[in-house]
Amino acid sequence: MSPYIVDACVAVKWYLPEEQTASALRVASGLNELHVPDFFFIETDNILCKHIRRGLITLEQGSEFRRLLRQVPMEIHAVGEYQNEAFDTAIHTGRSMYDCLYIALAVLLDGQMVTADRRLYGSLAKSPFARYVVWVGDI
Repeated sequence: MSPYIVDACVAVKWYLPEEQTASALRVASGLNELHVPDFFFIETDNILCKHIRRGLITLEQGSEFRRLLRQVPMEIHAVGEYQNEAFDTAIHTGRSMYDCLYIALAVLLDGQMVTADRRLYGSLAKSPFARYVVWVGDI
């Protein structure tokens, strides 16, 4: 089984009904080895805050989603271990450091970053990093 590095936009779909939610739930089915960078929970909290401010979910729902997300078995990796590689990747691909930290972790673990970010996926599909990125709908 190949490790999956889960980006925040996929994880939020586990609790918020959105496009690709069914695919995102397959990622978290318990059959997959899940990994995240250590800033993952900050990023998911930010997404939940946006949903609360926009009135898409209540504060209580957001708090419950936060609690549930922290119970999902995922290995958390300190970004300092692969930050230099992420920097090089960001320079090479033109993507943000945040995106490239997920990609660098995928390279380090010889896994695949699962994303629901269409622009990110499209920008990497024909790059040397293509084998390290998978579209959530393809799971």
